[in-house]
Amino acid sequence: MPQARTGHQILLLQGAQAFFPALVRAIERSAHEVRLETYIFSVEAAGESVAIALEQAARRGVAVYLVMDGVGTPRIPAQWASRFDTSGVKWRIFSPLGRFGLFIPSRWRRLHRKLCVVDGTVAFCGGINVLDDWYDPNYGTLKAPRFDFAVQVTGPLVQAVHETMAQFWWRSQAASTIRQSDFPAAWLALQEAVKLKLQARSDAEMPRDAGTLAHEAAGENTNADLVLRDNLRNRSRIERAYRKAIGAARTEIIIANAYFVPGRKLRKGLMHAAQRGVRVRLLLQGRYEYFMQYHAARSVYGALLAAGVEIHEYSVSFLHAKVAVIDSHWATVGSSNLDPLSLLLAREANVVMDDVAFAQNLRSRLEDALVQDGVRVDPAAYANRPWRQRFLDRVALGVMRVLLFLNGKRY
Repeated sequence: MPQARTGHQILLLQGAQAFFPALVRAIERSAHEVRLETYIFSVEAAGESVAIALEQAARRGVAVYLVMDGVGTPRIPAQWASRFDTSGVKWRIFSPLGRFGLFIPSRWRRLHRKLCVVDGTVAFCGGINVLDDWYDPNYGTLKAPRFDFAVQVTGPLVQAVHETMAQFWWRSQAASTIRQSDFPAAWLALQEAVKLKLQARSDAEMPRDAGTLAHEAAGENTNADLVLRDNLRNRSRIERAYRKAIGAARTEIIIANAYFVPGRKLRKGLMHAAQRGVRVRLLLQGRYEYFMQYHAARSVYGALLAAGVEIHEYSVSFLHAKVAVIDSHWATVGSSNLDPLSLLLAREANVVMDDVAFAQNLRSRLEDALVQDGVRVDPAAYANRPWRQRFLDRVALGVMRVLLFLNGKRY
């Protein structure tokens, strides 16, 4: 499990309307390097401000690396591809679907994390894509902004973000050149990845200077760490972080999660918490977006409701948040949904914090959303829902399990 480190200053950002200005400001101030990973990169409306900032940074000599996922972003407009190439932005689409698309099981393993690091001094992590709050690629203009969060971080974990992103870039480059049978280039990319790993380890072992100690003494001591999920060393760290915090909960658990189909252990953790007197409230997606996620989530409501878990559905707009607050001191903000696609297949990144001020800030925003925009699911109404709804719920869960089986997973 990750060990939280002190000395962080963390700013909560709600929605792209707060995230984009902070991100653009950091990119505009960059002097050496910008790395950005995202599932969706859309230049529609407000998203264009991020693209312009990356382009301008590259033009003034900053090394800019951009990675987008091949499902979330199958392509970028030709105009922007040309602008990035001309300005010197190094960009890549991770795991394009190709001819057979998602019929190849391994292609369900997506890059879903949303990370950015600028000059190795400030990092961003959360659930917010480079996508305008008021626009959806499938549904067009929205009547209300998407509900989502990110954090801006300074402190020790920025180094972990940089190391994670740099290694991913060079490993991807090595894999790409091997596929193209360019073995010398692949060997150089592998050497660069090893060099980055050794440098990061050396930096971590260096004693902190007086400036760092003074920074901590100034009171900016938020405990935080970066928690990753991938298909190598970090297969279950995010889920285990949730389960540990839920198991230690004494008074309250609030979780807001877009696609919620937790596995047996996580479900039991929530149920046991509710049964021992913890108030457990879930704010989940109430608006139809995707068949499988929408219906599969409703198939797990019954046992949770019976145990006393409160489920509230958010349908004012699309809920895209992946956050939680426990006992008003533990909190997490990140990209990981509590469903098998995130917890078993995708690359994800969450920041986990133990800080009363931050947790209370996030809690107040979730409380407002629960009270003002959430509709509580009535256990009796759920139990008596129409047979067609029950059938679709079971079909969706069954399809999800088949897809996981094809990937060698059980859920």
